[in-house]
Amino acid sequence: MASTVTNRPSKDSPASSRPGYGQLLRTRGAWTFLLPGFAARQPFAMLTLSIVLLVQHTTGSYGAAGAAAAVTGVSMAVFAPYSGRLADRYGQRAVLIPGVLVHAVSGLTLTALALAHAPLWALFLAAVPTGASVPQIGPMVRARWAVQLKGSPLLTTAAAFESVTDELTFVVGPLLATALCTAVNPAAGLVAEASLTLLGGLLFAARKSTQPPVAVEGHARVEHASALRVPGVRVLIVTFLGIGSVFGGMQVSLAAFTESIGEPGLNGVLYGTFAAGNMLSGLVCGAIAWKAAPRHRLVVGYAALALTASGLWAAHSVPVLAGLGLLVGMCIAPALITGYTLVENLVPAGARTEAFTWLTGAVALGQAAAVTIAGQLEDRLWGGAGFLVPMGGTLLALATLLALRSRLVAPPRGRTVARGVGHRLPVAVD
Repeated sequence: MASTVTNRPSKDSPASSRPGYGQLLRTRGAWTFLLPGFAARQPFAMLTLSIVLLVQHTTGSYGAAGAAAAVTGVSMAVFAPYSGRLADRYGQRAVLIPGVLVHAVSGLTLTALALAHAPLWALFLAAVPTGASVPQIGPMVRARWAVQLKGSPLLTTAAAFESVTDELTFVVGPLLATALCTAVNPAAGLVAEASLTLLGGLLFAARKSTQPPVAVEGHARVEHASALRVPGVRVLIVTFLGIGSVFGGMQVSLAAFTESIGEPGLNGVLYGTFAAGNMLSGLVCGAIAWKAAPRHRLVVGYAALALTASGLWAAHSVPVLAGLGLLVGMCIAPALITGYTLVENLVPAGARTEAFTWLTGAVALGQAAAVTIAGQLEDRLWGGAGFLVPMGGTLLALATLLALRSRLVAPPRGRTVARGVGHRLPVAVD
């Protein structure tokens, strides 16, 4: 069957050149959603730490602070995919504007309750809508790139660019939150988080011209099936859970290791080395014109991640752990980037935002589970036992990926992928 291609780059389009960040950033309209999108996604990395610092200050308990932050994180992970599905069905703007308003109000309510020394159950009640309404800017930006670059080799470059942007966010966000809470006021982090979310979210929503179109059939809006019904997306969710186990296991285990050797200040250096490897490989991955199919790259890259993560528990010196951490970080970015790239092939345009939020939520859930398990292992077993979590998580995910890799092949072109009479969407095949 002949393939249907739309929005193919012209001969003189930057997208037709060798993939590169210069060509990517010259994409028409890109900066109109990238800049407000960066401001709106920055609070994503500030929220948890801001809650911990504020609640610990007002209650004197790290346990209470961690519990409040955990309620927010779980609420965000549970509701994020539904937010993505609503954005696909009704448009990003229709979901984002009320979402950022609810988030700002609930975040400021949580701040006021903490300052008023309200009981913990009241903080939990405010934490639920605060987490549930976190705007899914990263998946929304990725969905916009998928529309802007449909059929272009720059899609992999865009996925790499977003991976690096996410990593930069999680470097800048915690630093900003810590500085505001310690140097200005314990509540300043949450207030800034709510303000940035509101301002950046509204500016991002205002860029209607670049948001993915909502599919309609005549005068009726087409109702797409959930992205979760795509077999390949379920495989990717397991894969991304394993990646989350690396983030969570590294955070706890590196802190425990540096504490055990009497050098807690090295924790930031070691984790920074891990993050630097992630950013570096992300930049390189996006600059390469890949010839291998994405699903093959994912299998090879994930095998490398599982191999390097499996050696962490045996490292007993700072230089060795730093070197292994760098290698692990360098293996994460290609897996993340390739996974997000596969979504463009596997999922129809009307469900991509939801698909991206499932993957983002999988990383968050994997990280939360890994933090909990690694902490218990460090307390109950030997020092460094927490590093078994990244090994176990990646090996289990790799086994699943190898067994089900055939599901990462896109369905045949012209297959009906939405519930709507006569509505067919062409899906690109690898």
